[in-house]
Amino acid sequence: EVQLVESGGGLVQAGGSLRLSCAASGFTFDDYAIAWFRQAPGTEREGVSCISSRNSLTYYGDSVKGRFTISSDNAKNTVYLQMNSLKPEDTAVYYCAALRPPRLLYKLWTFPERYDYWGQGTQVTVSS
Repeated sequence: EVQLVESGGGLVQAGGSLRLSCAASGFTFDDYAIAWFRQAPGTEREGVSCISSRNSLTYYGDSVKGRFTISSDNAKNTVYLQMNSLKPEDTAVYYCAALRPPRLLYKLWTFPERYDYWGQGTQVTVSS
């Protein structure tokens, strides 16, 4: 059974930090790219960051560049999202998702319909 399990969400003050984890099982981790998406009420799901488990290439959405860092521990089949300098507008449910990386991953990773597997989400709330 394929599972993606997020953890690490919570309530934090603006300027603070959180680290999210995404534990994967049930598929060959090294063959997939893992991404973080987020969705606030009334908005579309937004691509936050993506990492290719095969070659560790990373991609970031413009709104989080310089503040968030994605990393992968292939031995643990886990992807992390370190979030620093958090802002109230970062408040959302954060999801991790997995896809077999297409040739143009750098262009396509932000499209949620391309992903094969999704986690259940973890809430991140940043207070002002």
